[in-house]
Amino acid sequence: MSCFRARPETFLVEEIPAYPPSGEGSHTFVWIEKRGLTTPEAVRRLARALQVPDRDVGYAGLKDRHATTRQWLSLPGVDPELALACEVDGLRILEARRHGNKLRTGHLRGNRFEVSVEDLLPGEAAAIEARMSTLVAAGLPNRYGEQRFGSARDNARVGLALLRGTLRERDHRRRRFLLSALQSAVFNRVLELRALDGGLLLTRAGDVLKKTDTGGLFITNDPAADQLRVEAGEVVPTGPMPGGREVEPPPGSAARMMEERAMADLDA
Repeated sequence: MSCFRARPETFLVEEIPAYPPSGEGSHTFVWIEKRGLTTPEAVRRLARALQVPDRDVGYAGLKDRHATTRQWLSLPGVDPELALACEVDGLRILEARRHGNKLRTGHLRGNRFEVSVEDLLPGEAAAIEARMSTLVAAGLPNRYGEQRFGSARDNARVGLALLRGTLRERDHRRRRFLLSALQSAVFNRVLELRALDGGLLLTRAGDVLKKTDTGGLFITNDPAADQLRVEAGEVVPTGPMPGGREVEPPPGSAARMMEERAMADLDA
């Protein structure tokens, strides 16, 4: 029977950047490949090797530890040639180019995933293709994984306590991570509610939709018409990241009420 063996060689995650480095500027973008490291640990090791403060290293998003992952990091005041020559345990620097600004969280279009399944039996490849076709039609719930919520699965609860002011966290990176875990929990809950209420890809009044070609966001004014665009792959529904979203569903709309319910469920 086919199986997936959880090894760095069988799971590849590659960042899709929002923009390429320009080739000029005071920051250097480095394209790294890492294995067995979280992004914060990769940042610490690279910062130490190049004598840069951890807090000055930028990244667009966190990547899995138990995988082979590639992503951009930004370093201030580091010569690209020096970065390319740097040797760091657990990661390789594949490319280094200058840019004018620090890389910030969210400066990416998404991530590309590659999963290797081994020991396929006759007929299993066709069955996998059929299941993939079903996912294309019904949608794939792009949930945040368990690692976002910690081994005790309490990161979102701690993030809520930080937001309420009943708990303090001096490490600004950890505080940001815990708050992002709370955002992720809200996002995941909305996915669950969408699946229960007609399906992930059903367009609802007030939905914030994203254009697949340009990444532009807009609020649907005609759910029936935009449903056809969803089915054609021109646009996709989005989910909430409370406190960090460019466009919000209008008050009283079906989409807004679903998001408010998700936040209430987590606050219960």
